[in-house]
Amino acid sequence: MGVTMDGTKQQRRGNTRQRIQDVALELFAEQGYEKTSLREIAERLDVTKAALYYHFKTKEEIIVSIFGDLTKPIQELIDWGAEQPHTLETKQEIVRRYSRHLADAAPLFRFMQENQATVRELQIGDSFKDRMRGLRDIIIDPDAPLTDQVRCISAIFTLHAGMFLLAEVEGAPEEKREAALEVAIDLVTQAHENMNR
Repeated sequence: MGVTMDGTKQQRRGNTRQRIQDVALELFAEQGYEKTSLREIAERLDVTKAALYYHFKTKEEIIVSIFGDLTKPIQELIDWGAEQPHTLETKQEIVRRYSRHLADAAPLFRFMQENQATVRELQIGDSFKDRMRGLRDIIIDPDAPLTDQVRCISAIFTLHAGMFLLAEVEGAPEEKREAALEVAIDLVTQAHENMNR
């Protein structure tokens, strides 16, 4: 009995941590990272500051944990891609999976875009650049012509653009994601076919 109770308690604690992360991101988005206090995060969650403190001692801890959780799938994708043969199917699958991860991490990317100084200070930016390099390395063929390497890198940025630049464009978010994904897949496909002509 003890085990299952502990299991659910563990899970519930996990959910609280996630709720804190979600609410903190909401507040950071609404009023900016600098202006948001731990007390406000606790108030919106309707918990005591002590309860919040149990999980996170500072705002920095919250944002670093969000970053870790939301970019872990990207690291897993990079590890997966590194083991796969450099086929067109692999590259298309990388692009598809990355598109899904970006959709899941959209609030974090918005935060990063709007709080660049904070991102630099907290060194989140550095580890994000490392992830981007890792992604680049599994999607480009080092011996491909430069234009095709650019196509592959552009595929990744097309997915990013789909999130940010299309925000102002008419249409449902899912449709925009699909459109950006289609263009990204076209780019890696074209690069791959050029290589293997």
